[in-house]
Amino acid sequence: MKIKLLIITLALIVFANIANAAPFQADARTKRIPAGTKLKLQLIEPVNTIAKNEGDAFSAMLLEDQKSGVNVILPAGSILRGCISKIKPTRRLSRGAVIYLDFDHVVTPNGRQLPLSLSIYNRANLTDDGGIYGSKGYGEALKQNWAQTVEITKNATQAGIDSGDVFTGAAFITVPVCALGGAFGGGAYFVGDSVIDLFRKGEDVILNQGTILDVMLAYPIDVPIN
Repeated sequence: MKIKLLIITLALIVFANIANAAPFQADARTKRIPAGTKLKLQLIEPVNTIAKNEGDAFSAMLLEDQKSGVNVILPAGSILRGCISKIKPTRRLSRGAVIYLDFDHVVTPNGRQLPLSLSIYNRANLTDDGGIYGSKGYGEALKQNWAQTVEITKNATQAGIDSGDVFTGAAFITVPVCALGGAFGGGAYFVGDSVIDLFRKGEDVILNQGTILDVMLAYPIDVPIN
C-alpha cells in the first residue's frame, strides 16, 4: 500500500512539473544579438580614477535600437550595468592612471537581466588590454613639450612679422629678433618642462556623465521577446 501511494505521489509531482513548464516553453522566444555587434552607450554617471574605487558600480544607457529585421529586440534607453574591475593609479615619469570597465548585464524591457561581455573600441586612449588611460608616459610628455616649443617659436616669429608691418622695412630686424627670442624661449620651456616631467605624475582618467562609449559584444546575447 505504501509503495502504491509513493508511486501515485511521484506521478502527481511529475505531472505538475510538466504542466507548469509547458506554457513557459510554448511562450519562450528569443532573438539573438550576435557577437561582434557594435553598440553606442552613454554613461549615466561619471567614472574616474580620482573619486572612484575598484568594484564601484556604474550604469550606461543604450543610444540606438538593436533590431532583428524590422523588430526592435533591445530598444534605445535600455540600461547596461557594470563595475570598475581595476584601477592603476598615476605614477611618476608622467605615467597616467588606467581604468578597466567591466559591463556585466543589460536590463531588458520586460525586466530580465541578461549577462553580457563588452569590449571598448574606437578610443585613442586605449591600452592593449582594453583599459582607458589618462596619459601614456614620458615619451608622450616629450612630444607635447616639443609641440609647445614649436608653437612658441611660431607665435614669436609671427609677432615679429606683425611688428614689421607697422613700420616699413622694420621686418628685417623684428622677424629674426623675435624668431631667435622664440627659439630661445621655446628651447628653455622644452628643457625645463621635460625635466619636471621626470618627476611629475601622469593624468587621471575622467569620463564625465554623458560620455559616449563605443563597445562591441564579445559573445552573443539571446533576448527574450513577447
